[in-house]
Amino acid sequence: MNEKAPYYEAVHKEVEVFEHAYKNKLPLLLKGPTGTGKSRFVSYMAHRTKTEVITISCHEETSSTDLIGRYIIKGAETVWLDGPLTAAVKRGAIIYLDEIAEARPDVIVAIHSLTDHRRELFVDKLGITVRAHKDFMLVASFNPGYQKGFKELKPSTRQRFVALSFDYPAPDTETAIVSNETGIDKAIAKKLVNIATKIRNLTELGLTETASTRLLVDAATLIKSGLPKRLSVEVAVVEPLSDDPEIVQALTDLCHLMI
Repeated sequence: MNEKAPYYEAVHKEVEVFEHAYKNKLPLLLKGPTGTGKSRFVSYMAHRTKTEVITISCHEETSSTDLIGRYIIKGAETVWLDGPLTAAVKRGAIIYLDEIAEARPDVIVAIHSLTDHRRELFVDKLGITVRAHKDFMLVASFNPGYQKGFKELKPSTRQRFVALSFDYPAPDTETAIVSNETGIDKAIAKKLVNIATKIRNLTELGLTETASTRLLVDAATLIKSGLPKRLSVEVAVVEPLSDDPEIVQALTDLCHLMI
């Protein structure tokens, strides 16, 4: 594998935890807010372990059939088509179920036998059980701050995983991430991080999501390409956070003072 490794700045001991989970083929759950690097981390570790990664972005319509496979009409015959989960199980890839709590309950049921000593997948439509390749690994993520009530993962499901918590990096680390990702001057990257830190502390605004590292990277990318700094922050950081005109105006005023 000669392609360049995805850029990732380790925050705690997540690299070591992943490597040991991978070595022992333990399922891994990544918990944390949107835009804190969970997906990038999986890509980085797939490159590091020289393993293929198959990513599924789960949503409320994601069903076990979508993951396991289905019969399709091909010409004059009906043929079976493996879904991404079945393909990963057979090929020994890492399957990454992003925002798993968003998927339908039958998805959780389908992966149960892959998250314990059995390491096998039952394909009900074929009436067969597929034994997982020795290199297969299951990784899932969810946002415990956003998924509330019915979208919370059950304790019985959580306890099938080794879990890692992701949060926003320390300011110096986040500044390095924004600068490395975009090539922007570190002084500007630091101002963007200061803005994000301020917004994250404004709990009284009741934002569903707060300013993520991903949003800062987007703002820095626009600034690097020549868009004015204030406008870049407005469209890449402020507007994605709220549709409430008063909140948008308050955040805009705050950002204008800081950059």
